[in-house]
Amino acid sequence: MATSRSITRRGTLKGMGATLGALSLRGFEVLAAAPAHFTHGVASGDPLSDRVIIWTRALPGEGAARRLEGRWEVAEDLRFTKVIASGPFVTGPERDYTVKVDAGGLRPGHRYWYRFIADGVTSPTGRTRTLPIGSVEQFRVGVCSCSNYPQGYFNVYRDMAVADLDLVLHLGDYIYEYGEGVYANPYAVATLGRGVVPQHEILALEDYRQRYGLYRTDPDLQAAHAAHPWICVWDDHELANDTWHSGAENHNEGEGDFAARIAAARRVYHEWMPIRSSPESDQGPIYRSFQVGDLAELIMLDTRLVGRDRQLDYRRDLLGPGHSPQHFKEQILANPDRSLLGEQQFQWLAAALAGARGRGATWQIVGQQVLMGKLNIPKISEAQLASMALPEFARETIHAMAKLGQYNLPMNLDAWDGYPAARERLYSLLLEQASNPVVVAGDTHNAWAFDLKNDAGESVGVEVGCPGVSSPGLESYFPLPPGQMSQLLRDSSPELVDLDTARRGWSRMTFTPGEMRSCWRFVSTVLDRDFEVQQSPDRVCTPGVRRFS
Repeated sequence: MATSRSITRRGTLKGMGATLGALSLRGFEVLAAAPAHFTHGVASGDPLSDRVIIWTRALPGEGAARRLEGRWEVAEDLRFTKVIASGPFVTGPERDYTVKVDAGGLRPGHRYWYRFIADGVTSPTGRTRTLPIGSVEQFRVGVCSCSNYPQGYFNVYRDMAVADLDLVLHLGDYIYEYGEGVYANPYAVATLGRGVVPQHEILALEDYRQRYGLYRTDPDLQAAHAAHPWICVWDDHELANDTWHSGAENHNEGEGDFAARIAAARRVYHEWMPIRSSPESDQGPIYRSFQVGDLAELIMLDTRLVGRDRQLDYRRDLLGPGHSPQHFKEQILANPDRSLLGEQQFQWLAAALAGARGRGATWQIVGQQVLMGKLNIPKISEAQLASMALPEFARETIHAMAKLGQYNLPMNLDAWDGYPAARERLYSLLLEQASNPVVVAGDTHNAWAFDLKNDAGESVGVEVGCPGVSSPGLESYFPLPPGQMSQLLRDSSPELVDLDTARRGWSRMTFTPGEMRSCWRFVSTVLDRDFEVQQSPDRVCTPGVRRFS
């Protein structure tokens, strides 16, 4: 819903002093000098019934590294003839010139428009919405994750921007930390101009700021932010690949202190994302909850950092000397002491669920990063292997997978499958305190729907895993025909009720008192601005059933 700009985004850089310089523009280009520059659009997030976070980034026009003062406005109409909340803002280099305001005094369940003004220059206009109270007949949510700039265009965000939604949930991997050419599509980089800035892997405060700045120059991402309020959590790539509470797979010797890197990543996340930061520190927990009237409680977890023990690894923990599949399953994988949430977050979740039950919320929406449903390694026979036309790069991986498949081992040890005792404890909590839990997950780049069951076979709830915005999925690692791959996974995973292993997209979910209805919207390509959208059939869950119908 962005309106026309006061300054032009393309052209040659003029009028910016050497003190501030092109670096602080973070990829934004201006044609001529102006009193101020709004460099990366607007965004809103973490709505409550009476307030919402609104965000922008504003630079002083003359290029001096100084504080910049301005005003923000929230109105009931696009022309701002009915301004109902306003106030001053101050920004500067200590926060990378980002502006984040908790705009209060709003009405529940109401649509608003917002903007910022500095030195006579007006920002683009954004549209947002507060959460409803009381009786709610419908709530529409778009769920997305895994947006990798050098893999292609953000066509998924463009489709979400024009969708009729009350809220966007982003479940992480909003950026990727890798250097130039790592986990990138060569065509997207060389032909589409989707190279990364900085070109090295991001490790320090300035690195993370530049990378967010690059992503936020994308017009489709800006449009999606301007159109809807967002609720976000990080996954690993906002930090470093396969993060856990004390390390990460992609933090290696020679890359500095891990705690310092994570502190910088978290600081920049709070600078650039429309998230309600802790009053004490931007290093506080990001798990939090939101009330959607009597219809739902939206509970956002941190399954990546705060309480996660180190991930298991088949090469390290199963294939090592003296190990066997049986020992791995019974002694290592099933270890009851391994945690994904941590005790403090688990107790917080228990209280949040009890509160939702106490006020009679129909649905408990659990937003978190990694798949909760049981997804086993496919069982592939020798005859099936012999019949597969496999490219050389995938042959070794699929043959290794076939050997492990006979032991009913999980496919992804970074997901809840790698922490089965912790999942079983969570399921007990959901059975005790939640009436209709709906889990949403990202991380895998593919689309999944699960009927969640505990080890005793009791139905716990349902899960919807969203496909990625642009990151490649299983088709890039296991290049089998999608139908064949889907069938292999269904055969090995009884809880799996639907999936797509080959397309990029997002999940559209509609909640009413009588049902939860979910579908996926898939874009035909991320390598061209022209694309088509295909929508999957709906999956439906009704209250009291705890499974898809």
